[in-house]
Amino acid sequence: MTAVLFTCAGRRVDIVTAFGRAGALTVATDVSPLAPCLYHADHHALVPRADDPAYVPALAELVREHDVDLVVPLTDLDQLTLARSRDELGAAVLLPEPEVVERVGDKYEAHRFFEARGISSPGTWLPDELPAEMRFPVLVKSRRGFGAEHIYRAADRAELEFFLDYTPADSIVQTVCRGEEFSIDVFSDFDGRCLNAIPRTMLHSTGGESIKGMTIKDWDLIEYGRVVAEALGLKGPATIQCFREDEERHEVTDVNPRFGGAFPLPLAAGSCYPELALELVNGGRPEPRLGEFREGVVMTRFYSHLCLTAGADGSLEPYSEQLPELLDDVKKL
Repeated sequence: MTAVLFTCAGRRVDIVTAFGRAGALTVATDVSPLAPCLYHADHHALVPRADDPAYVPALAELVREHDVDLVVPLTDLDQLTLARSRDELGAAVLLPEPEVVERVGDKYEAHRFFEARGISSPGTWLPDELPAEMRFPVLVKSRRGFGAEHIYRAADRAELEFFLDYTPADSIVQTVCRGEEFSIDVFSDFDGRCLNAIPRTMLHSTGGESIKGMTIKDWDLIEYGRVVAEALGLKGPATIQCFREDEERHEVTDVNPRFGGAFPLPLAAGSCYPELALELVNGGRPEPRLGEFREGVVMTRFYSHLCLTAGADGSLEPYSEQLPELLDDVKKL
Protein backbone atom coordinates (compact mmCIF):
# COMPACT_ATOMS: atom_id res chain seq x y z
CA MET A 1 0.00 0.00 0.00
CA THR A 2 1.29 3.46 -0.92
CA ALA A 3 1.67 5.71 2.13
CA VAL A 4 0.90 9.42 1.65
CA LEU A 5 1.79 12.13 4.16
CA PHE A 6 -0.42 15.25 4.13
CA THR A 7 0.97 18.46 5.61
CA CYS A 8 -1.00 21.38 7.09
CA ALA A 9 -4.03 19.10 6.86
CA GLY A 10 -6.43 21.48 8.57
CA ARG A 11 -9.97 20.98 7.27
CA ARG A 12 -9.10 19.14 4.05
CA VAL A 13 -10.98 15.97 4.94
CA ASP A 14 -12.17 15.76 1.33
CA ILE A 15 -8.66 15.29 -0.04
CA VAL A 16 -7.37 12.85 2.58
CA THR A 17 -10.44 10.60 2.38
CA ALA A 18 -10.28 10.63 -1.44
CA PHE A 19 -6.71 9.31 -1.31
CA GLY A 20 -7.84 6.69 1.18
CA ARG A 21 -10.56 5.53 -1.20
CA ALA A 22 -7.96 5.41 -3.98
CA GLY A 23 -6.00 2.87 -1.95
CA ALA A 24 -3.47 4.99 -0.06
CA LEU A 25 -2.42 4.67 3.57
CA THR A 26 -3.01 8.22 4.81
CA VAL A 27 -0.94 10.10 7.39
CA ALA A 28 -2.16 13.60 8.29
CA THR A 29 -0.15 16.26 10.12
CA ASP A 30 -0.99 19.64 11.57
CA VAL A 31 0.17 22.01 14.28
CA SER A 32 -3.24 21.99 15.98
CA PRO A 33 -4.93 19.00 17.67
CA LEU A 34 -8.26 20.57 16.62
CA ALA A 35 -7.58 20.15 12.90
CA PRO A 36 -10.49 17.85 11.90
CA CYS A 37 -8.57 16.23 9.05
CA LEU A 38 -6.27 14.51 11.54
CA TYR A 39 -9.05 12.23 12.70
CA HIS A 40 -10.05 11.10 9.21
CA ALA A 41 -6.62 9.71 8.32
CA ASP A 42 -5.24 6.25 9.06
CA HIS A 43 -2.53 7.87 11.21
CA HIS A 44 -1.95 11.40 12.38
CA ALA A 45 0.67 13.43 14.21
CA LEU A 46 1.18 16.92 15.58
CA VAL A 47 4.22 18.73 14.18
CA PRO A 48 5.91 22.13 14.73
CA ARG A 49 4.86 25.20 12.78
CA ALA A 50 5.95 25.31 9.15
CA ASP A 51 8.40 28.14 9.90
CA ASP A 52 10.05 26.23 12.76
CA PRO A 53 13.51 24.74 11.98
CA ALA A 54 12.25 21.48 13.51
CA TYR A 55 9.41 21.20 10.98
CA VAL A 56 11.15 19.32 8.18
CA PRO A 57 13.01 16.93 10.56
CA ALA A 58 9.66 16.09 12.20
CA LEU A 59 8.15 15.28 8.80
CA ALA A 60 11.21 13.23 7.82
CA GLU A 61 10.81 11.15 10.97
CA LEU A 62 7.17 10.46 10.06
CA VAL A 63 8.26 9.49 6.54
CA ARG A 64 10.62 6.90 8.04
CA GLU A 65 8.11 5.69 10.65
CA HIS A 66 5.29 5.09 8.16
CA ASP A 67 7.42 4.28 5.10
CA VAL A 68 5.87 7.25 3.28
CA ASP A 69 6.16 7.36 -0.52
CA LEU A 70 4.57 10.73 -1.25
CA VAL A 71 4.24 14.06 0.60
CA VAL A 72 1.25 16.23 -0.33
CA PRO A 73 0.95 19.83 0.96
CA LEU A 74 -2.64 20.97 1.47
CA THR A 75 -2.08 24.74 1.92
CA ASP A 76 0.31 27.41 0.70
CA LEU A 77 2.10 27.69 4.05
CA ASP A 78 4.89 25.16 3.52
CA GLN A 79 5.10 24.66 -0.24
CA LEU A 80 8.47 26.33 -0.75
CA THR A 81 9.96 24.63 2.31
CA LEU A 82 8.85 21.21 1.07
CA ALA A 83 9.96 21.86 -2.52
CA ARG A 84 13.45 22.67 -1.22
CA SER A 85 13.59 19.70 1.18
CA ARG A 86 12.94 16.67 -1.03
CA ASP A 87 16.27 15.01 -0.21
CA GLU A 88 15.91 15.63 3.51
CA LEU A 89 12.35 14.31 3.56
CA GLY A 90 13.26 11.08 1.80
CA ALA A 91 10.02 10.90 -0.21
CA ALA A 92 8.56 12.30 -3.41
CA VAL A 93 6.84 15.66 -2.99
CA LEU A 94 3.78 16.55 -5.07
CA LEU A 95 5.09 19.99 -6.04
CA PRO A 96 6.99 21.57 -8.93
CA GLU A 97 10.58 22.75 -8.59
CA PRO A 98 11.32 25.44 -5.96
CA GLU A 99 11.78 28.18 -8.55
CA VAL A 100 8.31 27.46 -9.95
CA VAL A 101 6.77 27.57 -6.46
CA GLU A 102 8.54 30.90 -5.86
CA ARG A 103 7.41 32.28 -9.21
CA VAL A 104 3.70 31.57 -8.81
CA GLY A 105 3.82 32.66 -5.16
CA ASP A 106 4.97 36.13 -6.23
CA LYS A 107 2.12 37.70 -8.21
CA TYR A 108 4.35 40.35 -9.78
CA GLU A 109 6.98 37.87 -10.98
CA ALA A 110 4.23 35.53 -12.21
CA HIS A 111 2.78 38.41 -14.26
CA ARG A 112 6.19 39.18 -15.79
CA PHE A 113 6.69 35.47 -16.60
CA PHE A 114 3.33 35.23 -18.37
CA GLU A 115 3.90 38.40 -20.36
CA ALA A 116 7.32 37.18 -21.51
CA ARG A 117 5.70 34.02 -22.89
CA GLY A 118 2.77 35.67 -24.61
CA ILE A 119 0.22 34.55 -22.01
CA SER A 120 -2.20 37.37 -21.21
CA SER A 121 -2.28 38.70 -17.67
CA PRO A 122 -4.01 41.85 -16.39
CA GLY A 123 -1.92 45.01 -16.07
CA THR A 124 0.19 44.64 -12.90
CA TRP A 125 2.60 47.12 -11.34
CA LEU A 126 4.64 47.66 -8.22
CA PRO A 127 3.52 50.74 -6.22
CA ASP A 128 6.58 52.74 -7.25
CA GLU A 129 6.18 51.88 -10.97
CA LEU A 130 2.60 53.03 -11.56
CA PRO A 131 1.92 54.51 -15.02
CA ALA A 132 0.61 58.06 -15.31
CA GLU A 133 -2.51 56.81 -17.05
CA MET A 134 -4.39 53.82 -15.58
CA ARG A 135 -7.77 52.23 -16.23
CA PHE A 136 -9.77 52.23 -13.04
CA PRO A 137 -10.94 50.41 -11.01
CA VAL A 138 -7.80 48.62 -9.89
CA LEU A 139 -6.99 46.19 -7.09
CA VAL A 140 -4.38 46.60 -4.39
CA LYS A 141 -3.31 43.02 -3.67
CA SER A 142 -0.77 41.37 -1.42
CA ARG A 143 2.18 40.48 -3.63
CA ARG A 144 2.64 37.09 -1.97
CA GLY A 145 -0.71 36.65 -0.23
CA PHE A 146 -3.29 33.89 -0.36
CA GLY A 147 -6.80 33.25 0.93
CA ALA A 148 -8.09 36.58 -0.46
CA GLU A 149 -6.33 38.52 2.30
CA HIS A 150 -5.35 42.20 1.90
CA ILE A 151 -7.23 42.86 -1.34
CA TYR A 152 -8.76 46.31 -1.82
CA ARG A 153 -10.66 47.78 -4.78
CA ALA A 154 -9.81 51.37 -5.70
CA ALA A 155 -12.18 53.35 -7.89
CA ASP A 156 -9.82 56.25 -8.55
CA ARG A 157 -6.32 57.59 -7.89
CA ALA A 158 -7.25 58.97 -4.45
CA GLU A 159 -8.59 55.63 -3.26
CA LEU A 160 -5.55 53.88 -4.71
CA GLU A 161 -3.19 56.10 -2.71
CA PHE A 162 -5.30 55.55 0.41
CA PHE A 163 -5.24 51.74 0.16
CA LEU A 164 -1.53 51.62 -0.65
CA ASP A 165 -0.91 53.59 2.54
CA TYR A 166 -3.47 51.52 4.51
CA THR A 167 -2.47 47.96 3.63
CA PRO A 168 0.12 46.26 5.87
CA ALA A 169 1.17 43.92 3.05
CA ASP A 170 3.87 44.26 0.42
CA SER A 171 1.52 44.90 -2.49
CA ILE A 172 0.97 45.09 -6.22
CA VAL A 173 -1.59 47.10 -8.18
CA GLN A 174 -3.59 45.17 -10.76
CA THR A 175 -6.24 46.12 -13.30
CA VAL A 176 -9.69 44.74 -12.51
CA CYS A 177 -10.71 42.12 -15.07
CA ARG A 178 -14.12 42.74 -16.61
CA GLY A 179 -14.91 39.31 -18.02
CA GLU A 180 -16.29 36.10 -16.52
CA GLU A 181 -14.09 34.31 -14.00
CA PHE A 182 -13.18 30.63 -14.27
CA SER A 183 -10.96 28.21 -12.39
CA ILE A 184 -9.18 25.31 -14.08
CA ASP A 185 -8.07 22.34 -11.98
CA VAL A 186 -5.05 20.84 -13.71
CA PHE A 187 -2.83 17.87 -12.93
CA SER A 188 0.62 17.34 -14.44
CA ASP A 189 3.08 14.46 -14.30
CA PHE A 190 6.64 14.65 -12.97
CA ASP A 191 7.87 15.58 -16.49
CA GLY A 192 5.58 18.63 -16.60
CA ARG A 193 3.06 17.16 -19.06
CA CYS A 194 -0.49 18.31 -18.31
CA LEU A 195 -2.56 15.15 -17.93
CA ASN A 196 -5.93 16.85 -17.56
CA ALA A 197 -7.48 20.29 -17.15
CA ILE A 198 -11.02 20.63 -15.77
CA PRO A 199 -12.61 24.09 -16.03
CA ARG A 200 -15.36 25.17 -13.65
CA THR A 201 -17.51 28.22 -13.22
CA MET A 202 -17.18 30.41 -10.13
CA LEU A 203 -20.82 30.70 -9.04
CA HIS A 204 -20.00 31.71 -5.45
CA SER A 205 -16.82 31.97 -3.42
CA THR A 206 -16.00 33.08 0.12
CA GLY A 207 -12.54 34.12 1.27
CA GLY A 208 -11.07 32.97 -2.01
CA GLU A 209 -12.57 29.47 -1.69
CA SER A 210 -15.19 28.19 -4.12
CA ILE A 211 -18.52 27.39 -2.47
CA LYS A 212 -20.65 26.80 -5.57
CA GLY A 213 -19.51 25.94 -9.08
CA MET A 214 -20.05 23.73 -12.13
CA THR A 215 -17.72 21.82 -14.44
CA ILE A 216 -17.83 22.89 -18.08
CA LYS A 217 -16.32 21.17 -21.10
CA ASP A 218 -15.01 24.35 -22.70
CA TRP A 219 -12.18 23.32 -25.02
CA ASP A 220 -10.68 26.82 -25.15
CA LEU A 221 -10.30 26.75 -21.35
CA ILE A 222 -9.03 23.16 -21.37
CA GLU A 223 -6.31 24.06 -23.87
CA TYR A 224 -5.57 27.29 -22.01
CA GLY A 225 -5.08 25.34 -18.78
CA ARG A 226 -2.69 22.98 -20.54
CA VAL A 227 -0.67 25.83 -22.04
CA VAL A 228 -0.32 27.66 -18.72
CA ALA A 229 0.53 24.48 -16.79
CA GLU A 230 3.21 23.37 -19.25
CA ALA A 231 4.67 26.87 -19.66
CA LEU A 232 5.18 27.08 -15.91
CA GLY A 233 6.49 23.52 -15.57
CA LEU A 234 3.89 22.49 -13.01
CA LYS A 235 4.05 19.05 -11.44
CA GLY A 236 1.11 17.54 -9.62
CA PRO A 237 -2.10 19.51 -8.98
CA ALA A 238 -2.71 23.21 -9.46
CA THR A 239 -5.61 25.62 -9.76
CA ILE A 240 -5.39 28.24 -12.51
CA GLN A 241 -7.66 31.25 -12.10
CA CYS A 242 -8.47 33.33 -15.16
CA PHE A 243 -10.96 35.70 -16.74
CA ARG A 244 -12.39 35.51 -20.24
CA GLU A 245 -12.01 39.05 -21.51
CA ASP A 246 -13.30 38.26 -25.02
CA GLU A 247 -13.91 35.19 -27.17
CA GLU A 248 -10.24 34.75 -28.03
CA ARG A 249 -8.43 36.08 -24.95
CA HIS A 250 -8.12 34.92 -21.37
CA GLU A 251 -6.14 36.63 -18.62
CA VAL A 252 -4.56 34.54 -15.88
CA THR A 253 -4.67 36.11 -12.42
CA ASP A 254 -3.41 33.40 -10.08
CA VAL A 255 -1.91 29.89 -10.03
CA ASN A 256 -1.90 27.79 -6.85
CA PRO A 257 0.28 24.63 -7.08
CA ARG A 258 -1.91 22.42 -4.88
CA PHE A 259 -5.34 20.81 -4.83
CA GLY A 260 -7.88 23.63 -4.91
CA GLY A 261 -10.53 24.50 -2.39
CA ALA A 262 -13.13 23.10 -4.79
CA PHE A 263 -11.39 19.70 -4.96
CA PRO A 264 -14.67 17.72 -4.54
CA LEU A 265 -15.99 19.11 -7.84
CA PRO A 266 -13.31 17.84 -10.27
CA LEU A 267 -13.19 14.65 -8.19
CA ALA A 268 -16.92 14.08 -8.70
CA ALA A 269 -16.48 14.86 -12.40
CA GLY A 270 -14.07 11.94 -12.75
CA SER A 271 -10.67 13.61 -12.51
CA CYS A 272 -9.11 10.59 -10.75
CA TYR A 273 -6.35 12.95 -9.55
CA PRO A 274 -5.59 10.93 -6.39
CA GLU A 275 -5.25 7.79 -8.50
CA LEU A 276 -2.97 9.64 -10.93
CA ALA A 277 -0.77 10.83 -8.04
CA LEU A 278 -0.43 7.26 -6.73
CA GLU A 279 0.33 5.94 -10.21
CA LEU A 280 3.08 8.53 -10.69
CA VAL A 281 4.79 7.86 -7.37
CA ASN A 282 4.77 4.14 -8.14
CA GLY A 283 6.65 4.65 -11.39
CA GLY A 284 3.76 4.81 -13.83
CA ARG A 285 3.58 7.19 -16.76
CA PRO A 286 -0.11 7.80 -17.49
CA GLU A 287 -0.96 9.39 -20.81
CA PRO A 288 -2.71 12.78 -21.02
CA ARG A 289 -6.50 12.53 -20.87
CA LEU A 290 -7.50 16.09 -21.65
CA GLY A 291 -11.26 16.49 -21.73
CA GLU A 292 -11.98 13.19 -20.02
CA PHE A 293 -14.37 14.32 -17.32
CA ARG A 294 -18.08 14.83 -16.84
CA GLU A 295 -19.42 18.29 -17.61
CA GLY A 296 -22.38 19.89 -15.85
CA VAL A 297 -21.50 18.57 -12.39
CA VAL A 298 -22.57 21.17 -9.82
CA MET A 299 -21.05 21.53 -6.36
CA THR A 300 -22.64 23.37 -3.44
CA ARG A 301 -20.78 23.17 -0.12
CA PHE A 302 -22.08 23.03 3.42
CA TYR A 303 -20.74 22.95 6.97
CA SER A 304 -20.14 19.76 8.90
CA HIS A 305 -18.42 19.01 12.21
CA LEU A 306 -16.46 16.54 14.30
CA CYS A 307 -16.79 16.13 18.07
CA LEU A 308 -13.78 15.05 20.14
CA THR A 309 -13.20 13.94 23.69
CA ALA A 310 -10.10 13.22 25.77
CA GLY A 311 -8.59 9.78 25.23
CA ALA A 312 -6.95 7.61 27.86
CA ASP A 313 -3.56 9.27 27.30
CA GLY A 314 -4.97 12.78 27.33
CA SER A 315 -4.97 13.20 23.55
CA LEU A 316 -8.15 13.95 21.64
CA GLU A 317 -10.14 11.30 19.83
CA PRO A 318 -13.50 11.21 18.04
CA TYR A 319 -16.48 9.98 19.97
CA SER A 320 -20.00 8.91 19.07
CA GLU A 321 -22.74 11.46 19.61
CA GLN A 322 -25.34 8.71 19.88
CA LEU A 323 -25.66 8.59 23.67
CA PRO A 324 -27.43 5.44 24.94
CA GLU A 325 -28.93 7.33 27.86
CA LEU A 326 -29.55 10.93 28.72
CA LEU A 327 -27.00 12.38 31.10
CA ASP A 328 -28.30 12.93 34.62
CA ASP A 329 -28.06 16.70 34.40
CA VAL A 330 -30.05 16.65 31.16
CA LYS A 331 -32.76 14.45 32.72
CA LYS A 332 -33.36 17.09 35.35
CA LEU A 333 -34.20 19.78 32.81
